[in-house]
Amino acid sequence: MTVIGITGPTGAGKTTVLNVLAELGGAVADCDAVYHQLLLTDVSMQNELKNRFGREIFDENGYLRRKELGAIVFGDRSALDDLNAITHRHIVAELRRLIARAEEAGRPAMALDAVALLESGAGGLCDVTVAVTAPEELRVRRVMAREGVSEEYAWARVGAQKPSAWFEARCTYTLRNDGDRESLEAKARTLFESIF
Repeated sequence: MTVIGITGPTGAGKTTVLNVLAELGGAVADCDAVYHQLLLTDVSMQNELKNRFGREIFDENGYLRRKELGAIVFGDRSALDDLNAITHRHIVAELRRLIARAEEAGRPAMALDAVALLESGAGGLCDVTVAVTAPEELRVRRVMAREGVSEEYAWARVGAQKPSAWFEARCTYTLRNDGDRESLEAKARTLFESIF
């Protein structure tokens, strides 16, 4: 089974590419969804977070208080590094389990979908990595349409992320999404069929 890391900035078209992989029989793991699930179910990760940042970052029902945690980590680089070290380790361990399950199920490929794929260590689980990129103007329009936000907010979101060139320089392959959806789907299908 081939493990394929899919990464790239917001609004570039990762979901379209992942849908093509699923149509070809591949399994998909959304690393954000894995993280959110672990926050609810992984007692070990919860305890590590409480020990580092205080029990009050979780409410009485066991849900993470994101604003409280954000207030701690976003002004303190060391705290943010600690948060990433804790969460990334648990996410990678869960991804290993999901990869093993997909392999047992006979899937030809497994995609790991993550903006921070390369920084988190999850990229090390992949046989190949694919950057999905698009021009900033197109990404802004897609973010506005998808999330119903203002152009100013969409530009701020796009501007806060690493540029396309950063992803392209670090991945095995690049899918440039500078046309319509059908064009990107065709590019993705051709690439995946050459990989697995």
